[in-house]
Amino acid sequence: MNAIDTFTRYVASFVDEMVSSGVEIAVISPGSRSTPLAILMAEHPKLTCYINIDERSAGFFALGIAKSQKKPVALLCTSGTAAANYYPAIVEAHYARVPLLVLTADRPHELRDVGAPQAIDQLHMYGNYPKWFVDLALPEEKPGMFRYARTVAARAVGIAVTSPAGVVHLNFPFREPLVPNISLPDLWSQLDNRETYLHIPHTSSYLGEKEIGTIASIIQGSTDGLIICGEHHDDAIIKEIERLSDHLKFPVLADPLSHLRGRCKKAQGIISSYDSLLKDPVLGGKLKPKVVIRFGAMPVSKPLMLMLKNNPEIIQIVVDQAGIYRDPTLNASYLAACNETFFCETILNMVNEKPESRFYQAWIKSDKVYWDMIDHSMEQTQEIFEGKIVWELQKLLSEGSTLFVGNSMPIRDVDTFFKQDQKDITILANRGASGIDGIVSTALGVSAGINRQTYLLIGDLSFYHDLNGLLAATRNQLDLTIFLINNDGGGIFSFLPQSNEEKHFETLYGTATGLDFSHAVKMYNGIYQKIENWDELHTAFHAIQKNNGLKVIEIPTDRKTRVKFHRDLLDHVSQEIRKVLIQ
Repeated sequence: MNAIDTFTRYVASFVDEMVSSGVEIAVISPGSRSTPLAILMAEHPKLTCYINIDERSAGFFALGIAKSQKKPVALLCTSGTAAANYYPAIVEAHYARVPLLVLTADRPHELRDVGAPQAIDQLHMYGNYPKWFVDLALPEEKPGMFRYARTVAARAVGIAVTSPAGVVHLNFPFREPLVPNISLPDLWSQLDNRETYLHIPHTSSYLGEKEIGTIASIIQGSTDGLIICGEHHDDAIIKEIERLSDHLKFPVLADPLSHLRGRCKKAQGIISSYDSLLKDPVLGGKLKPKVVIRFGAMPVSKPLMLMLKNNPEIIQIVVDQAGIYRDPTLNASYLAACNETFFCETILNMVNEKPESRFYQAWIKSDKVYWDMIDHSMEQTQEIFEGKIVWELQKLLSEGSTLFVGNSMPIRDVDTFFKQDQKDITILANRGASGIDGIVSTALGVSAGINRQTYLLIGDLSFYHDLNGLLAATRNQLDLTIFLINNDGGGIFSFLPQSNEEKHFETLYGTATGLDFSHAVKMYNGIYQKIENWDELHTAFHAIQKNNGLKVIEIPTDRKTRVKFHRDLLDHVSQEIRKVLIQ
């Protein structure tokens, strides 16, 4: 076997085992040194490949696919700074627990640290963010090397998907010539007659009888309890949390990313107004729990986080199968490192069913009054206000659609103005590191990964950050409708203490760009429409849905008047809720 055939078999063994282990999609950025992997990945009959020219966009695009499918996605680039552009997406995938296989091509060892072009130090270049790193051996004409390639592939996929899911980085040094021989017979033949060379079964963690008994006794002894559900990736626990809430009569504070607002069929007990309720110190005092059971990541809501942080007497039980400590309040009393479904089922069996308490009813009444007043206020509001955009959008979205939400103000507006809905709307966002970069690319990845109508709600600065990501829509014939909220700058800073520094605020934080985004949308062959009132929004939405591809509806708003309108509205709502709770 000559050298080309040897490295062809070696790389083909890796690719085939990666696919056999569960990778169905790869995102490839063009480059020379990665040629062996790129050609063999494109050649594999069971692997779907997307081409994304820019590595920074490609990283987030792969992240979006993996996030939507809950499956590992392979990400391939050439050597040098190309690999460095994956860094932001890798950080997000690490904190968001999204499985990614990052495959970087590299110069062979003799060309490292000698001044060769496009050669940088790629060993452990992503620091501690990957769960596993391997600098693979160079191909050799030995049967054991083909077993080695398959074993590394299977281990990489297994480690990426094992809880907590995350990133695996594999670095491939290749010598020239780089073009593989894809005409080899039996290119995808199984090694040693094994369909999958190495099986890595998924496992779940369980608590011992003593540990779960202690937690059950605490829950049994409390009526003033809450269930808090943040972002998670296990749809199976939605029904379990519903059952647990009904059994314990603990209201569920449902983060927008918990899937409990848009996909839960429970008629009562799902609270989506808590962020606004807890901003009011009087209401916060009346609604303060004694026990909290928390699933998933910490929710978006800062008032909720502050309530848990400033009241260390609240007994917090954090349930996390991976056993990873995610509690910025530093007040968690119990970290239950076990399968979430197992936890719910066990508590249901060990704790007696409870009647509705005054605490439970207070939350239910407050949530109802809140949404009655928000609905009434939004119906009367004529000016273009970001909160009403979310409120209108919830009515417009079709059954079974997906809404990807940008960071900064959009996710907070969704937290405040998107109520529980039974239209099976999935809400996704990049809240691992909560950056505003890569949002367009991630949303397009989500669109590629699922067979659901996909929408993106994004601010103008975040849209600007990832304009080059729009190319993925054109190249891959993806369908995405973008609602672009343009307040010409960083709207969130108007809510922060920096806004009081009038001398430097606009220069350092307002950062108005004055861009006409219609030109960018046109450059990427998208459909663009700008609206000025609510009737135009409805008309544009229904008209634009008749077309496939990239569609952008720009909605101009005024960040200078938004803060007062927002605060006055919520203060009025709080005053009315106080009248109901304090009689």
